[in-house]
Amino acid sequence: MDADQAFANGAFIPGSERFPALWKDRAAALRVAQADRAELRIPYGPAPRQVFDLFRPAGAARGLLIFVHGGYWRLFGAEYWSHLAAGGLAQGLAVAMPSYTLAPAARISAITVEIAHAVASAADRVAGPVLLAGHSAGGHLVARMICADVALPDAVAARIAGVVPISPVADLRPLLATAMNADLRLDAAEARAESPVLHRPGRPVPVTVWVGAEERPVFLDQARALSRAWGAGLRVAPGRHHMDIVDGLADPGDPLCRSLAAAADQSAP
Repeated sequence: MDADQAFANGAFIPGSERFPALWKDRAAALRVAQADRAELRIPYGPAPRQVFDLFRPAGAARGLLIFVHGGYWRLFGAEYWSHLAAGGLAQGLAVAMPSYTLAPAARISAITVEIAHAVASAADRVAGPVLLAGHSAGGHLVARMICADVALPDAVAARIAGVVPISPVADLRPLLATAMNADLRLDAAEARAESPVLHRPGRPVPVTVWVGAEERPVFLDQARALSRAWGAGLRVAPGRHHMDIVDGLADPGDPLCRSLAAAADQSAP
């Protein structure tokens, strides 16, 4: 199987073309429902896409969940994912969702730096433990946040209570052979430097890797590789594929959402 086919998701998921519009509609509905407790497009840097949305729970927040979206670093923005805040909000967490400059306007190494700035900026607005979750390319980005070579402020890094990469791209080297690399502009050195499987966490942070049981083999392999490299937990969600594995974040009773709430509880003094 060639690299492009290996990383293709939509071609192997029936009705995949309907998902982006569905996500955007659900996200808009959540923003309407949470309008009195939402702050939208808060800047964390000077570029147009260096903004994040922040949703607060009804009472005092007991921590902050930051969700970083996927799209192979080339697609989407925070406005597609607001609905995924519902589960965290029901668990009493504030939820931040950053956008970031997309490839080819930014290289992956620059996007990593942007997300570090977004994490620090969001953490300044909400007290308590910080939980990081991200999907696909976002899974890569949240894993990078705890790598020793990524500079987060010490006070923010010390608050990170758990990291959940969901269907992450953890080894970027296979992407060198894909057509999407025309946009990503990866070379061998950057692919190595940006691969979480080739790093170690700079701090002892609990990490659990999630992946759908019905995902493409390469995503199952990538999830297992990160779990092995970091000695992290691995959860394979039955019946889930690459486009619906994140749905569990919208449901406070889903095991994915409950695992994040449990990480916040375990970090409480």
